[in-house]
Amino acid sequence: MRALTEAHLKPFIFIFIGAVALLATVPAHAQTLVDPNKVAPEYREAAEKRRAEQLRQRECARQADLEKVLPRDRTAFLNHCLETMAAKQ
Repeated sequence: MRALTEAHLKPFIFIFIGAVALLATVPAHAQTLVDPNKVAPEYREAAEKRRAEQLRQRECARQADLEKVLPRDRTAFLNHCLETMAAKQ
């Protein structure tokens, strides 16, 4: 009788472990923009450059969304867009 009970409990144990694993995961969020005012003064210039790069990347991603670029073509589109923006500066 004991073996029968353990056999019936195994699926429930796996479901419980799976549910705990799902609840323990933290959802991923998009990378936030760097705020140059919140970093140490010696790193402010690098933070400003990083923020400018992040803004360029976001603008290119927005353009890709507006033009409904397919996922398979998105990387090439983003690289071309970033190169174009760099050439303009």
